[in-house]
Amino acid sequence: MIYIKKHATPQGLLLAMCDEELLGKVFASGEMQLDLDKYADFYRGELVAEAQASDGTSGEDIYSANIVGERAVAVMLNRGMVKKADVKMVGRVPFVQIFKMDL
Repeated sequence: MIYIKKHATPQGLLLAMCDEELLGKVFASGEMQLDLDKYADFYRGELVAEAQASDGTSGEDIYSANIVGERAVAVMLNRGMVKKADVKMVGRVPFVQIFKMDL
């Protein structure tokens, strides 16, 4: 299961997705850190299956996204919203950030 939460911003939606079992944990690798304990509320929204998470990423103006975990990142890869080269790792946890720039 994946948590999915949409945050309204003046620029559009900020999408937060995180594999359920990762919330409440902290991951570090060198100087990079994913603090999914302190920022759990940022990700904790609706708990959905992968197919529902995929549906939750379409049809809306997503301005930016923070995606954490193997299943959540796989959803974005399968939808073509990110490329494998965009995915970073903190320890064994994949994550990706998406930003839409209006210039």
